[in-house]
Amino acid sequence: MNAGVIAGLARHAAPRAAMEVLDRATITPERGVEGDCKGRFKPSGRNRRQVTLIERGDWEAATAALGVDLPWSDRRANILVDGIDLPQLPGTVLRIGDVRLVVMVECDPCHRMDALAPGLQQALRDDWRGGVCTRVLTGGEIAVGDAIIVENVMESVG
Repeated sequence: MNAGVIAGLARHAAPRAAMEVLDRATITPERGVEGDCKGRFKPSGRNRRQVTLIERGDWEAATAALGVDLPWSDRRANILVDGIDLPQLPGTVLRIGDVRLVVMVECDPCHRMDALAPGLQQALRDDWRGGVCTRVLTGGEIAVGDAIIVENVMESVG
């Protein structure tokens, strides 16, 4: 079984707002991470980016390649994971306690990463280093230290 642990949680209240690092968070199908501006369910949308996850090792490798030391929350992801390779297959379900998230797409790094360190956007493009975007299937409470596992692959993620 592919399993890891939540090493960090964060949210941002507005698109350009500072990231707020958390010890615990509530995840809902309607809002993603409660208090985060990106997770609201849009009935007419594809809802591919409710909750974002990044691997600690990928973030550290990308920043080390550039010789910079930046906090993981600068990536603007919601969940930092350790000890697990995030699946690169849309439809894969991740479980954290009662919370179930389905991988929708790669979390492409935007130009804002280069404002942190020139070349960081490209360093995060290799092999899905920028993380994954997920949609919430089942909500609940999560906390730093909780286990995260790859549960299964769904038939369709539409």
